[in-house]
Amino acid sequence: QVQLVESGGGLVQPGGSLRLSCAASGIIFSTYVMGWYRQAPGKQRELVAVINTGGSTKYVDPVKGRFTISRDNAKNTMFMQMNSLKPEDTAVYYCNAYGSISQGSYWGQGTQVTVSS
Repeated sequence: QVQLVESGGGLVQPGGSLRLSCAASGIIFSTYVMGWYRQAPGKQRELVAVINTGGSTKYVDPVKGRFTISRDNAKNTMFMQMNSLKPEDTAVYYCNAYGSISQGSYWGQGTQVTVSS
């Protein structure tokens, strides 16, 4: 049974930081491209950052220079350090594991991030 469990969300003031974690089980973690997505109220889910099996990363423009995605294959865990948070970063953040056609793709249940004073 595949499980992706996010943690680390919460309420933070503008300019603050949070570190999200995504713990995976039931998959060969190191063979999956991993990503963070977010969905704000009334909006579609959007990609935030992705890290491939070799450790290369990509970010959407609004978070470049503020967010850092990483992975620890030994611990089957992905992280995202979020600094200089803005109110527009408020959303539910989801972890995604994207594999080959035979492996499939999986989602976590999401963790709420709220940036507000």
